[in-house]
Amino acid sequence: MKKILISLIMCLCSAALAQKDTLSLEDAILTRWSKFTPERISGLQWVKNSTEFCYTEENKLIRENLDGTQKVLTLSELNNHLAEDSLSKFPRIQWIDKERFRFQKDSSFYIHDISKDHLEKLLSVDENAQHPEFSDKALALAYTLDNNLLIQDSKGIKHTITSDKNPNIINGQAVHRYEFGISKGTFWSSTGSYLAFYRKDESMVTDYPLVNTNSRIAETNNIKYPMAGMKSHHVTLGIYNLETKKTTYVKTGEPKEQYLTNIAWDPKDEYIYIAVLNRDQNHLKLNKYDAQTGNFIKTLFEEKHENYVQPLHPMIFIKGNDNEFLWRSERDGYDHFYRYTVEGELLNQVTKGKWVVKDFIAFSDKSILITGTSNNALETQLFKSPINTSRSKRITKAEGMHRVQANSDGQFIIDIHSSLKNPRTTELIDNTGRSIRTLLQSKDPFENTEIAQTELYTIKSKNGSPLNCRMIKPADFDASKNYPVMVYVYNGPGVQLIYNTNLAAAPLWMHYLANEYDYIVFTVDGRGSENRGRDFEQEIFRNLGEIEMQDQLKGVEHLKSLDFIDSNRIAVHGWSYGGYMTTNLMCSYPNVFTCGVAGGPVTDWKFYEVMYTERYMDTPETNPVGYKNTSLLHKAKNLKEDLLMIHGAQDDIVVWQHSLTFVRKCIEEGVQLDYFPYPNHPHNVRGKDRVHLMRKVIDYIIDHNN
Repeated sequence: MKKILISLIMCLCSAALAQKDTLSLEDAILTRWSKFTPERISGLQWVKNSTEFCYTEENKLIRENLDGTQKVLTLSELNNHLAEDSLSKFPRIQWIDKERFRFQKDSSFYIHDISKDHLEKLLSVDENAQHPEFSDKALALAYTLDNNLLIQDSKGIKHTITSDKNPNIINGQAVHRYEFGISKGTFWSSTGSYLAFYRKDESMVTDYPLVNTNSRIAETNNIKYPMAGMKSHHVTLGIYNLETKKTTYVKTGEPKEQYLTNIAWDPKDEYIYIAVLNRDQNHLKLNKYDAQTGNFIKTLFEEKHENYVQPLHPMIFIKGNDNEFLWRSERDGYDHFYRYTVEGELLNQVTKGKWVVKDFIAFSDKSILITGTSNNALETQLFKSPINTSRSKRITKAEGMHRVQANSDGQFIIDIHSSLKNPRTTELIDNTGRSIRTLLQSKDPFENTEIAQTELYTIKSKNGSPLNCRMIKPADFDASKNYPVMVYVYNGPGVQLIYNTNLAAAPLWMHYLANEYDYIVFTVDGRGSENRGRDFEQEIFRNLGEIEMQDQLKGVEHLKSLDFIDSNRIAVHGWSYGGYMTTNLMCSYPNVFTCGVAGGPVTDWKFYEVMYTERYMDTPETNPVGYKNTSLLHKAKNLKEDLLMIHGAQDDIVVWQHSLTFVRKCIEEGVQLDYFPYPNHPHNVRGKDRVHLMRKVIDYIIDHNN
């Protein structure tokens, strides 16, 4: 009896030790990236022009060769040169060459030469400087103060490039509302002798009021917000010469309402190239201009499409060849590289197939290293493609998502990959895919925390296209039970939700919902979503929402075919385009969903901004039927089930007017709607308030999905 008792106690103790922690909502949101991110090597990068890579560890910079030989620079050694400006931790660095790196401390920039053990303070700028861009060639920093552009060089000279006092004139910042791959407003030339920059004139754009309710008397914050069909801002491109200290503006001509995208310099700074796109976004011209005079030289080629052309990447000059470049285009239905001469002659297509190029990595011998989609776009793999043919070869072998960086000559690669089965592997390979060694195999960050089960698979759309699906089940899933469902939706252009990566790219709050409340969380990337080719993405053109709803309903049909699904308890939730889809589904197909939560929803496309809306919908004047059909305002009367609508009161992307107008329409139609604004928040609710948001979303679904 005593032995039995001891054995029982030991079994209970073992079970207690094996029991995992329960995931809280706070952990799922606030500590997602600190507590539950797979291990990584901090600051991992190649040393420029070498076969060494480096990383930081315990306040040391470690340079390591392929064979594992190491050289170490400690923080204390670096601080010996800084005196009173000493660093508390090793800074983020950028290599200039194989012996020198630069870093920033506060508003000052430094260069350290390892071979000479010498540290030099290059320059300091105003503490209010924004949009910094450093040139390693010029050893100078371009930055903005308010709406003007300046350069500080290492000789102590400050170049004031613009001095506009008109608040409607903005220099050196991103334009066209960050569309067309635009993420910045300054472009250093190849030799560092010139700086090209955007100049944006918003004086013709209507003011749009955002209301700040923090003060006792609410204050108006006017922003420039060009709505579909209305006047848009005018953009020009300036070129500043650091030697002459003069600015030349590129003569991009009329009409002024056009898009200047994908800025690129030639290797010798003689010419600058601009992909000029018309306002209708269906006609692109790759134009060549003289960098000295700004004069138009010639159009290298044009691209047209009946729907739209979407230039996202500047030309890339072929290494060691000033007369040829690579250009990315969807002209054959998938995003691929083409090789051209600087005179505009097409030499050959470089990549080809029913897959999409994601990123250019490096030149490697007479080939290029690129990442591209694989496995129905669930994965990103590394490929090697000869420049003069269309024979791409997959280099990486492991399933999942690969993030790679190559050394300067493209011979060796750091490959960081993960999948649903693998939290993260950091591996050193060569450009044939041969593994040199594994630098780190990350542990499962959830080894002591209970998370839900995740499955990836496909279903068929109405036209037979395979649609990627993600299903999250409770950790203790029992196929004999009936589970309620929350369908999470986005399904808009430019976004893909589902990947074969850690957690299949799902946010952790979905695992909390699945485990805490015995829920199934289901997502489908329908037609219109990204990375599946032009036809898949553009099928929604001029009629946003209709095709997407068909695919979401195919998802519901699939759910109802499963024995473990409670077909009478299916909720839907989404944000932004997903908020539009949630509301659209509930109004267009009443009685399919028991309840929904729509966050930051578009409710009428005529209220949304020019660049995005006109690409997919044309203008309200040229597509009145499409705008009428896709508006949710006339559908409000159809709302039957419980819907909670949420909006950030300072939203400058999907302005508050969208949901408020829908509320007004519900009142007119006598339709009840639950509504909750988040004061002082823009398009997304972040920080600790996000816990409040997700608690509200989850509570609403639990309370109303019955």
